[in-house]
Amino acid sequence: MDVDAYLDRIGADRPAAPSAEALRELQARHLATVPFENLSVHLREPVELAEDALFDKVVRRRRGGFCYELNGLFAALLRELGFEVTLLSARVWNGERYGPPFDHMALRVDLPEPWLADVGFGRFARYPVRLDSREPQQDPEGEVVVSETPQGDLDVRHAGRPAYRLEQRPRELRDFAPTCWWQATSPESHFTTGLLCSLQAPGGRITLAGDKLIETVDGERVERVLVGEEILTAYRVRFGIELNEAPAPGSFPAPGPRPFPN
Repeated sequence: MDVDAYLDRIGADRPAAPSAEALRELQARHLATVPFENLSVHLREPVELAEDALFDKVVRRRRGGFCYELNGLFAALLRELGFEVTLLSARVWNGERYGPPFDHMALRVDLPEPWLADVGFGRFARYPVRLDSREPQQDPEGEVVVSETPQGDLDVRHAGRPAYRLEQRPRELRDFAPTCWWQATSPESHFTTGLLCSLQAPGGRITLAGDKLIETVDGERVERVLVGEEILTAYRVRFGIELNEAPAPGSFPAPGPRPFPN
């Protein structure tokens, strides 16, 4: 991996050594520069969970991605910088119940204390979260609370609501490939039914959902429908993404046989 190119992509300096302060800065810079987006799904681009393919997409082509891509690549960067990183599977809260395993990928980073790092969940904590603390943890994006379940998993709440249930068993990047494929191809996946590009912004967040531009600053939300070239301009100017054509949500056939990694 070209670490310097990755750091330049997110506007961060190379830390002298792994530390909580360095992790905090890297996560904040990543969230402010690399969008959470599912454009590949609607552009019919392959979503490949391999570090070289992820590096090409996020760093060289200056794109974003969803959780498996963003946290998978961020984990690789952290390891190159000397951090001890573990990939963890999480079950996302859907408003009624927790979803299936591998619904989300998050990272455990072990320093003198364990931290939860996550650059791939859309709106979430700006800074890493202590995994060994059961006290409310303050964050500019909303308070985070971690609690342990009777089964030994960790429930993560953000801004007063459940976010996801985190397993503590270590995983490998390839373990997420079948669920990543399902998320990118199934007509039942919210990634195939909705088009999204979202990025933290000063004082809030900016999101392009299909043709609707949503800006939230200091709690005030403004929406505007874009037409024609305005959509491509918004991708370029607001998210730094150069596209030849604007992606559009389409119909997806039922997925074929599920590919399992070797």
